[in-house]
Parts: sequence; C-alpha cells; structure tokens
Amino acid sequence: MKKRLSRNLALSALISSFLLFGVGCGKKNVLPPDGNQGSSGTQMSAGKDINYPLAEDGYSEDNLPVDGTLDDSNLSDRNAIGSGMMLPADQQTDEYKRIHGRSSANLAPIYFDFDQAGVRPSMTEVLISNANYLKTIPGSQVVIEGNSDDRGTNEYNLALGERRAINSRQYLINLGVAANRMRTLSYGEERPLFHGQDEDAYSMNRRVDFVVK
Repeated sequence: MKKRLSRNLALSALISSFLLFGVGCGKKNVLPPDGNQGSSGTQMSAGKDINYPLAEDGYSEDNLPVDGTLDDSNLSDRNAIGSGMMLPADQQTDEYKRIHGRSSANLAPIYFDFDQAGVRPSMTEVLISNANYLKTIPGSQVVIEGNSDDRGTNEYNLALGERRAINSRQYLINLGVAANRMRTLSYGEERPLFHGQDEDAYSMNRRVDFVVK
C-alpha cells in the first residue's frame, strides 16, 4: 500500500513538472523580418514614400504649394500678403489704377478736365467720402499729389498740378479736415500712371491722389 502511494506521489510530481515546463515555454520571442517592421512592430511597406503633412497655409517647409510646383510669383504674392505690403500702383492692373490711382487705402483719386484745375461736380462725392475717412484717422498726415497729362511744357504742367492739389486741399478744408494735416505736392507730367498717347490715358493722368503718411 505504501509503495503504491509512493508511486502515485512520484507520478503526480512528474506530471506537475511537465505541465509547469510546458506553460513556461508556450510564448516565443519572434524577431521581425529585417526592413519590414519598425521598432514598434508596426508593418511598413518597403519602398513607399511617406506623405508628410503640409503646413496650414498649404505650403510645406520647402515653400512648395499644394500641387508641388514652385512658382516665384506665387511666393512673392504670398510674402507680400503675409507682411501686409501692397504692390506699387504702377505694378497693379489697369482696372485697379483707374479706381485707386496712387491713393492710399480707403481713399480715392479725383480727375480733372483738360487744362482745368477746378474740381468737377462729379468728383464732389469722392471728396466727401475722402473727408469722412480722414476724420476717422485724425492723427495722420496727408499729401495731396497733383498730376497732369504730358501735353504742354513741363513748367506749365507742374503749375497746373499744383493748382489742382491746392483746390482739392481747400475743398477738404471746407468739409472739416484740419488744414495743418494736409500739404500739397505737384508732379506735373513727371509720373504718368498710364503711358498711352490717347485721350483715355490722358484723362487718367489728369488726377489728384491722396496719400496718407
């Protein structure tokens, strides 16, 4: 009886040892194939390009647009917009120049008849609008720039541009803009915004601009 009990105990111990050994060796550490997995074990496709995210404005760190092309004019416009700069009037479209001349933002030019310095009745609404805007920026100084077309002598056109600027300044004074905020300057025919030799170009160059400094 004691021998049978001893055999049973020995058999039980052997079975227990076998089970414990099997459990302990059930998990294997499998090494990933070379080049197919990263250190985290995530599968990666060999030879596939990685698409890095673009910046929020659609440009990558290399200043490439979304379509991947490099356009110098595009970058120039982007830099100008980002820095708050505007292109000079001479580099704007004809449509822009007709509306804005060389005047500052929120101000508009006025135009004159040939060989005349008096303010046209059709220009009074523009001057009223300019005066109203200038009253909202009382600390600013304004240069009123007179221009002419290129017919006539240079001296005559300088004087004509000055008379146009003086009359425009006086009109703004009458509308309530402080006189000590404004000064006049004549370019005469020296700075044409349109370079054609026809009435359309001439009429656009007979102009007074309002420039905030």
